[in-house]
Amino acid sequence: MSDAPSRAGIEAAAKRLSGVAVRTPLIESPALNEITGGRVLLKPEILQRTGSFKFRGAYNFLLQIAPDTRANGVVAYSSGNHAQGVAAAAQIYGIPATIVMPMDAPNAKIENTRSYGANVVTYDRENESREAIAAGIANDAGATLVPPFDHVWTIEGQGTVGLEIASQCHEFGAAPDDVLVCCGGGGLTSGIAMALSDSHPETRIHAVEPHDFDDAGRSLAAGRRLSNEPGASSICDALLSPCTGDITFAAMRDLGVTGLSVSDDEVRAAMAFAWRTLKLVTEPGGAVALAAILSGKIETSGRTIVAILSGGNVDAAMFAACIDGA
Repeated sequence: MSDAPSRAGIEAAAKRLSGVAVRTPLIESPALNEITGGRVLLKPEILQRTGSFKFRGAYNFLLQIAPDTRANGVVAYSSGNHAQGVAAAAQIYGIPATIVMPMDAPNAKIENTRSYGANVVTYDRENESREAIAAGIANDAGATLVPPFDHVWTIEGQGTVGLEIASQCHEFGAAPDDVLVCCGGGGLTSGIAMALSDSHPETRIHAVEPHDFDDAGRSLAAGRRLSNEPGASSICDALLSPCTGDITFAAMRDLGVTGLSVSDDEVRAAMAFAWRTLKLVTEPGGAVALAAILSGKIETSGRTIVAILSGGNVDAAMFAACIDGA
C-alpha cells in the first residue's frame, strides 16, 4: 500500500465497488440554474447505501484487509455516517463491528448503525478520546481499526465519487469550473481532487465547512495543519472533526484545494431549499456545499458548478427545526 492516494488506487476502488455501491446520479435543477445564473449539477450521495458517501471508503477498506484478519472484526469511531458505512460493509462480510459514537450523535445515526448489526459504544466527546477508546477495543479483540478519513484505502474509496463526476459531466456535455465538497476530515475532498486531477486539471476544488470548523480552509491558506478552537458548536454534526488528517491535508494542499465556510443559518436555508424545491432531504453537514452556492460564497454566473450533497441522515426533529428555522 502506498502512503498517498493515487488515481490508479481510486480506479481500483471503483472496480471493487462496482455492483455494490450506488452510482449516484448527477442532477440539474432549472430553478437552481435560474437563481445562480450558471449551471449547477448536484451529486446526491444522500442516495448512496447507508445515506452517505462513507460506504464507499468503508467497503473499499474492508475488502483489502486479509481475510483471516478481517474475520476478527473491525472497529471504527464516528459521529454517524462513517459508523453506518463500516457497519453495513461489515454486515456484508458477516464479521463483527464495534463503533464508538458520541452520546450526543443524532439518534437516527445510532439506531441505523445498530440496524446493520454493529455494537455501538458511546462516549462523551467533551471529556473522552474516541481514538483511545476505539484503539483499546481493537487491541483487546484483535480487530482492525478503520479510520474515518486519514487512510489511503478510505480516501481512494471516497475518490470514486470524483470518477463518477468526470464520467457524468462528459455525459452532460459539461466541464466543471468548480466542484464544492462538504469537508470534515478531508477524505472526500482529497479523493475527489485526486480523481479529477488528470481529467479536469483546470477545475477548482473547494472544501466547504461550517463557520468555526473551517480548519481545512485555514490550513490550506496557511500551508500547515491548523486545528479548530475547542468549545465551538454547529448543527453540522458530520463535519466537526478537530482537524484534517496528515494524508488528506497533504493531498488537498498539493492539488490546490481552497476553502469556503458557511453559517448554520445558511445551512438551514440550503436544507429548506433542497426539500422544498429539489425534493431532497439532506442532513446539515450534507448541505454545506449547496449552502455555499445559495449564499453567494462562490461566483456562479456563466459557470458550471458541481456540488456534493454528502449525506442525508438526520433526525426528524432536527430536520423539522432546520426547515422551520430557515
